[in-house]
Amino acid sequence: MTSEKEIISKEQGNEKAKGASDVVLYKIDVPANRYDLLCLEGLVRGLQVFKERIKAPVYKRVMPNGEIQKLIITEETAKIRPYAVAAVLRNIKFTKDRYDSFIELQEKLHQNICRKRALVAIGTHDLDSLSGPFTFTAKRPSDIKFNPLNKTKEYTACELMNLYKTDNQLKHFLHIIENKPLYPVIYDSNGVVLSMPPIINGNHSKITLNTKNVFIECTGTDFNKAKIVLDIIVTMFSEYCENPFTVEAVEVVFPNGKSHTFPELTYRKEVVRADLINKKVGIRETPENIAKLLTRMYLKSEVIGDGNQIEIEVPPTRADVIHACDIVEDAAIAYGYNNIQMTLPKTYTIANQFPLNKLTELLRHDMAAAGFTEALTFALCSQEDIADKLGLDISATKAVHISNPKTAEFQVARTTLLPGLLKTIAANRKMPLPLKLFEISDIVIKDSSRDVGARNYRHLCAVYYNKNPGFEIIHGLLDRIMQLLDVPPGEKKGGYVIKASEGKTDQPNHSQPGVVRRTHSLF
Repeated sequence: MTSEKEIISKEQGNEKAKGASDVVLYKIDVPANRYDLLCLEGLVRGLQVFKERIKAPVYKRVMPNGEIQKLIITEETAKIRPYAVAAVLRNIKFTKDRYDSFIELQEKLHQNICRKRALVAIGTHDLDSLSGPFTFTAKRPSDIKFNPLNKTKEYTACELMNLYKTDNQLKHFLHIIENKPLYPVIYDSNGVVLSMPPIINGNHSKITLNTKNVFIECTGTDFNKAKIVLDIIVTMFSEYCENPFTVEAVEVVFPNGKSHTFPELTYRKEVVRADLINKKVGIRETPENIAKLLTRMYLKSEVIGDGNQIEIEVPPTRADVIHACDIVEDAAIAYGYNNIQMTLPKTYTIANQFPLNKLTELLRHDMAAAGFTEALTFALCSQEDIADKLGLDISATKAVHISNPKTAEFQVARTTLLPGLLKTIAANRKMPLPLKLFEISDIVIKDSSRDVGARNYRHLCAVYYNKNPGFEIIHGLLDRIMQLLDVPPGEKKGGYVIKASEGKTDQPNHSQPGVVRRTHSLF
């Protein structure tokens, strides 16, 4: 709870806060996967159900009295935006607040589950200004002409893309279809453009406060998410229809000739044992009390079977409930995290530090005591870093490759720590000399014998950077490390030796202590 005055006072001081409103404001953190709480209607409904003031409404899909509206998808959409679903909100009553909430929910869904319209784009239209059936197809940009939303002039799709490059809101979505040979578009039976998803709707079917019948279409590249988005919109605002919580169906005809009716508004049943919930949450509640807790979370529940089983009805508004663990989490939320008693876990073992990590921590302290500074570098690097720059062929490194690297800097998992330290030195050349750096971290090597196809190895790398070579410093550090690890010098004793190594990172015929050849493994 806060107020406008309190917010300004904290940010700018008491002087600036004079005259600001003292009206109480409620700040509510909504989980990213609770799409039903993204608008005021869903939030209020959810709170009323939680407080047991009302029962969760039952959402129904109904068939129209006359001919059902159709949305026909053509095969041209297959390569750009292949899926579409639709529904109708019949005899809805808008007010200014309801209209604003309706538009705001669409924007929040676009930013959330729709992934900035890349996966799903929502279009809402005044059905009375259109004539079905509707056609979802794809055409060349030059062949698409219509009046976009809030514009009186007709534009081609190419002109619109240029126009919206300077639009602060729409410019972020242009890249989705900008370089495609065909643009998706939806027409009615008279050739009127409803929308060019995911960019803009047509002005002809613009929704106003006087709109009575709303045609909702969701197009996208993810069929499942398109269905979820449609279900969320119609369930949140069907409350304002003449018959509350009823949604008129629309028939969608796919390119293969098969038809499907949307929205699905599917209810499904899950069965979870009460003792499982008690065990996972750490409480001791009766099955009846747990069923009551879940019902308050919009999950209608009842005890069945042997008295220890709870049947949960998952409504279409709760797309976030996928597994039993989601139901357990909701039971914990309803019970109240702060009400769960803290207890020691009933285990037969005592936790202990992993030996390799313990050794690593000890070495870190001794490296620091020797005057070296620890560096933490990225576990991913470019192919050049571990191959070309070290005079190696990439195939000989046994590197694990990233299948879809976002940048050239992160193409493979590192097979050596040296490139990271050299990059660190390059970025700190202005620092006073000498630079004495070290890193103790994992590298990753391909290993077909492992179930994941790779294995981690713990490596230590140290670098001394100065105007003079300083070989004796690295040599001394190596001897100190081996002394701490109780590894004797000399190959005959099963210890360590220093051998010459040639490569682009070395001087010819010079010994390199950083490359240690041992007769046994340290880690």
